[in-house]
Amino acid sequence: MTDENRALRRGRRIAVDVGDARIGVASCDPDGILATPVETVPGRDVPAAHRRLAAIVAEYEPIEVVVGLPRSLKGTEGPAAAKVRAFARELAKIVQPVPVRLVDERMSTITAAQRLRASGVNSRKGRSVVDQAAAVVILQNALEAERVSGAPPGETVELVI
Repeated sequence: MTDENRALRRGRRIAVDVGDARIGVASCDPDGILATPVETVPGRDVPAAHRRLAAIVAEYEPIEVVVGLPRSLKGTEGPAAAKVRAFARELAKIVQPVPVRLVDERMSTITAAQRLRASGVNSRKGRSVVDQAAAVVILQNALEAERVSGAPPGETVELVI
């Protein structure tokens, strides 16, 4: 396959890092070059979080929403992954027809925290932005995976109606 065939699909994407307390959100430009933080959505009230994410999707008009799927280092899925899958299924219903994709997010929060520390953000202040930074890492990894493979990253969340 030539590089020409592996062109990244044009369009903005939204990435979501789902946590129990907070949900980090990031976006990229339509060319998929730069991922940037958008906001941190409170995560404890899940219906309110879904509503806020739906509003972000309506505002940004992405070609897809990428949700980080937490896996163990061995690649297995535990209770956290099951929770994220359920969250993503519900989100997919709310934001349709925009597709929702699950991508491996192993190490994204650790990478984000290290980057923030390296840039001088202290850990107390960093808590509020680490989720956004993790979403940026998830999105950057998804964009890179698509550039390398020529295929959309991760797996599509199937709508169950």
